[in-house]
Amino acid sequence: MSQKTLQNYIPALTGVRALAAYLVFISHFEYIFDGNFPHAVQRFLQEFHMGVTIFFVLSGFLITYRYYNNFHLTKDWFKQYLKNRVARIYPMYFLLTVLAFVYYYFTHDPKITKGFFSPVLLLLMHVTFIRGFFADLWDTGIAQGWSLTVEECFYFSAPFIFLLSKRFRKLFIQPFVITGVALLLVLIFRNFDWYGFFGNFTFTMIYTFLGRCFEFFVGIQLALILLNKGVARTNNIKYTYIGFLLMMFCVGIMSQLSIPKGWMAGLHNPFGIITNNYLLPPCIAMFFYGLLTESTVFKTILSFKFVELLGKSSYIFYLIHLGYIRDFLNGWINKANDWVFEYYDKHNISWEHSPFENDIVNLVIQFVVLNALSILLFKTIEEPMNHYIRQSDFLIKSKSKVAGKESVIINK
Repeated sequence: MSQKTLQNYIPALTGVRALAAYLVFISHFEYIFDGNFPHAVQRFLQEFHMGVTIFFVLSGFLITYRYYNNFHLTKDWFKQYLKNRVARIYPMYFLLTVLAFVYYYFTHDPKITKGFFSPVLLLLMHVTFIRGFFADLWDTGIAQGWSLTVEECFYFSAPFIFLLSKRFRKLFIQPFVITGVALLLVLIFRNFDWYGFFGNFTFTMIYTFLGRCFEFFVGIQLALILLNKGVARTNNIKYTYIGFLLMMFCVGIMSQLSIPKGWMAGLHNPFGIITNNYLLPPCIAMFFYGLLTESTVFKTILSFKFVELLGKSSYIFYLIHLGYIRDFLNGWINKANDWVFEYYDKHNISWEHSPFENDIVNLVIQFVVLNALSILLFKTIEEPMNHYIRQSDFLIKSKSKVAGKESVIINK
């Protein structure tokens, strides 16, 4: 593999997006497995939130690899950079978030607003990503969208991170300074009743960019290594497999930790925060390094065309796998279960079971349907909107050469 090929497109890293999204999916529905497997299995699956860490390391890598050597902190450059980020992230997030609040208008589902006094103001906080700074509001609306506040903070910060790195050559001082600012904010605001604005250490370290920044910096460092040294290897160490095993080892550590009262996983234990935020990211970076420099089964599978398509649509899957769309789908499956038994009764059939009464089977059905819907939305809305915004005059006038270059960047 040449460095030039790596610059143009990295199919395996697109496939990694699907892997990360599916890990998060499993972590949100791990309770379904508890009745059929040992509890230790359920606890292990509960820590598959590691998919979010994979996303963060991947973002740090891709943004740095794409922009670091072509970075000029000018007004036009920054506008083009923001335009690309908006095109990639915002259209589907905005659409699905607005639909979540339309759903609330008709159903008054308390999960959407969590009792917040003004749904309109909360919607505004969602579409501006501000809700992610408040411990009482992070899981309102599209709950998993909290991670987009983290991502957007990184996108906005990245050019300045690059500037400081080039000027002072001390990249890894930055995350510790940023984390120090996070802890200081908690000390200042934890005594104010502002809907949990930087309200406690656990929230800040898990759900904000200031607490999660180290993961992005690990991805940045991996990109800088490859930019400086290329993908040539002088050893036969299988970093892909070693990195993956170490990732699972970190998951195993978190699965053995006690879950603090009021929280949901070993991640929320202080040692879980250390494991997830500081030990896991280098393992993920090692896994990525292997994918980029080795020929392995992992790389082959993640580069399949269909897996690539799943990776491209995984952003939508991530946004819809939990919340009102999944609840709607689950409701229809429950109705289908009732219809089956009504059919049995009507035709005097003595079968005692329905194909829709098994929770694991139902979860698989939902997984397949959500993927199909994600692909449909990607092809009909996300991808066309992405191209439209990039080629439009939004923020900065479009130039044909710029549009041509940007159109090949699919990974980010």
